[in-house]
Amino acid sequence: MNTADQTAIIKKTAESTVFSILLSISFSHLLNDTIQSLVPSIYPVVKDSMQLSFSQIGFITLVFQLCASLFQPLVGTFTDRRPQPYSLAVGMSITLAGLVVLSQANSYAILLLSVAMIGTGSSIFHPEASKVAYMAAGNKRGLAQSIFQVGGNTGSSLGPLLAALIIVPFGQSSILWFSLLALVAIAVLITIGNWYRGNMDRIKPKSKSVSHTTELKLSRGRVIAAVAILLVLIFSKYFYIASITSYYTFYLMDKFHVSVQSSQMYLFIFLFAVAAGTLIGGPIGDRFGRKYVIWFSILGVAPFTLLLPHANLFWTSVLSVFIGVILASAFSAILVYAQELLPGKIGMISGLFFGFAFGMGGLGSALLGTLADHTSIEYVYNVCAFLPLIGLLTAFLPNIGGRKKRAA
Repeated sequence: MNTADQTAIIKKTAESTVFSILLSISFSHLLNDTIQSLVPSIYPVVKDSMQLSFSQIGFITLVFQLCASLFQPLVGTFTDRRPQPYSLAVGMSITLAGLVVLSQANSYAILLLSVAMIGTGSSIFHPEASKVAYMAAGNKRGLAQSIFQVGGNTGSSLGPLLAALIIVPFGQSSILWFSLLALVAIAVLITIGNWYRGNMDRIKPKSKSVSHTTELKLSRGRVIAAVAILLVLIFSKYFYIASITSYYTFYLMDKFHVSVQSSQMYLFIFLFAVAAGTLIGGPIGDRFGRKYVIWFSILGVAPFTLLLPHANLFWTSVLSVFIGVILASAFSAILVYAQELLPGKIGMISGLFFGFAFGMGGLGSALLGTLADHTSIEYVYNVCAFLPLIGLLTAFLPNIGGRKKRAA
């Protein structure tokens, strides 16, 4: 076989989509984020049992999200240079240890230690898992990231539901049962690691192809400016998400006097809407361009967030569904857009954006908790309602990918 034939085979392999791996990594993401979502889901339980303030609740999220974010760019950069196929299973093992500690935590310090361990496991999982999704994507990168993300968002939505059904009635120690999910995830991730080890060449052909189309059109300054805008949009999205994941249950209990279990069910509805909306952004971005999806997702949610603080319980739940679906479509489009801006640095970009998203979620939770202590939980939602207007910055992003890319 001559060199040309070998090159053609490599290119064809790189452009093929491996759905079995995409579904496996999405399932692993579901298990990982189900475990992660248990952290905010137990807030009403530990707030009463440990007599915690909103500021202390916010600090728990800050510790969790900082550990889940600070290491991600470092992990991604390191594995771009030295791929680690089995780091996914190692990260999940750390999460498993943190879960066991969380189930037995009897003090605030031990509680912080446990969420730090779960966050550290997540910081190893996300950049490498996103890279696996990229490797298995072929020429359907937006769809691949959406499949990967929908697993995580579905897992996030299951946390409050499982907390309402298991943790609230049976107590904090029942968290130990969720260690079974981590064990299943480790087994799946070892299998994915075997595929990863044998297919590391799938990144290189795509990177060169995308690099050629992107670097000729955009200067280094434009790329840096575009990445900065994307990070500001991530800030907008995840500060608002933090207001829901950390304080929505308290908001519903305070304003509408619902029970803890009922508030968890309403949170599940919102997070399930997020999971459903995740599938929209990637495929539409593949077809029409990432920028249009980002426009719609960030700025388009503003009318609904502005209405939410003034709605009754029924309309609050309805608006939360629209907010979840629309806002969720952004991340896959933003991440793939950034990967196309900086081809060849898939792990670093994935780590940077996942890490920044988690960091903003943690910082937002801490700041909003302090704001709630000094004002009211309703005031928090009146302030956060204006965050999606930051989506106007999307106008300054260059047009890349989607329809324009296929026409080039």
